[in-house]
Amino acid sequence: MSLRSTDIPQTIDLLKQNQRRDEPTGRRGGGVRKERRRPGEGGRKRRGGSGPLPLILHSRASHLRTERRFPRRHRHMASSSGVKGEDLPKPLSAKDFIISLGMENVKDVDTTKVITRYTYVPPADSVEEKTKPSSVDKESLAAPEPDYVMEIFPNSSHRDGSIYSGTDDWKIDYRIVDRNETWLEAMMFSDPTDCRMHNGICESHASRHMLQFLSLRLAKIPAELGSVELYGYIAARDNMNPLLNYIFHFSRDDPIIVKQGSLIHMAGPKRAIELVGTILIEYDMKIKASEHEKEDLQVIDGISCLDNIDTWDRTPFTFRIQGDCGAIDVGVSRLSFAYEATVEVVVSQVQSSFSMCIGCFTSGLDEEIRLFDGAIGESRALKRSVVAVASDDEMELKLKVAADSGIPAEYCCCFQSKQHGRATQEIYTGFALIAVKVTWSTLNKPRKGKEAKAV
Repeated sequence: MSLRSTDIPQTIDLLKQNQRRDEPTGRRGGGVRKERRRPGEGGRKRRGGSGPLPLILHSRASHLRTERRFPRRHRHMASSSGVKGEDLPKPLSAKDFIISLGMENVKDVDTTKVITRYTYVPPADSVEEKTKPSSVDKESLAAPEPDYVMEIFPNSSHRDGSIYSGTDDWKIDYRIVDRNETWLEAMMFSDPTDCRMHNGICESHASRHMLQFLSLRLAKIPAELGSVELYGYIAARDNMNPLLNYIFHFSRDDPIIVKQGSLIHMAGPKRAIELVGTILIEYDMKIKASEHEKEDLQVIDGISCLDNIDTWDRTPFTFRIQGDCGAIDVGVSRLSFAYEATVEVVVSQVQSSFSMCIGCFTSGLDEEIRLFDGAIGESRALKRSVVAVASDDEMELKLKVAADSGIPAEYCCCFQSKQHGRATQEIYTGFALIAVKVTWSTLNKPRKGKEAKAV
């Protein structure tokens, strides 16, 4: 069949329409198959950007179901610049985004490894839109932008009870109505009796991909507040055991005193956090405002999710949880093929009172995990801490000790990671003897008999 010259433009337009219809999602020509989007469908937006970027797609090899387990995101996403979804210009290409990060001279960059932020934006007439905080001076709460702004799941509020109702798959799969703390303990496999050894290496207990919480920070509070009494909790729910594994947990009767920009003391986790597939991060934090709890200010409230495809090995990042009366910044990093280290510090032979700060650096990361910061006046054992350490790396502790007004002296001790066992080091200072014990364990689920007994 021959075409007349007048038919050529129409034919070209038809071919273009068919091509756009048949194109798979993901990078063109990259061999990426069309996949379902990750929990809560939608595009992620770069910080301060003008349009959504394609999501990194789930692998079909993932053991998690991705169909309707989590709430869907809305297609139009608003950026931090305040531009509404329907007014967004054309999306930036991955190349443009990399250049905006100052990487224009880097060749052959894998664009799938660019971390961008994503935000849940409810419809204009939704309850969330109607209850936006009006008493917070946004200009006075300016803080460095995080790498992510986390989506808060709809129907996940503790305040109105919506988290406990409904039949959402994520509420069932992660046993949300069960308010118990995870029964899995740290150090469960520090002295196993069923190791199968080969060339001096245990082949029965493998390393795991883990999520390490590096820091919590009070990023924003109402402008008129100075120091505040903060209480509540942040907890992780992983697939190893979906019950609450607290990172921060302080009651209303025992709040901590912090101000905007301050680090928040991390009370946990109780044991290492597995990062395989999707984990949930649950939170309910308030500022104590008066004698009556109903008058307290809600800082953050709800549930968010974090997936292993959102993270890269030993690449720290910060995500922000935004709430009605403030925001919390959370620093984390994935550690692939890691072991669990339980750190215990005992201070003895105290000669005089002194202040001490203990920082932990894991797996070559520059970000400090603050284990302790306070005064020592007598012999005591400090609260134990659980840290994930890459199997081929080490954990370093830095201790700074000083008199009340003196210049601190710094001491260091390092521990090479291993599957099982213990290691101890002692540090002699002019104030006291400090003994550091690290107990190593893999993160494995006990056999069904042990699990049933524990439950």
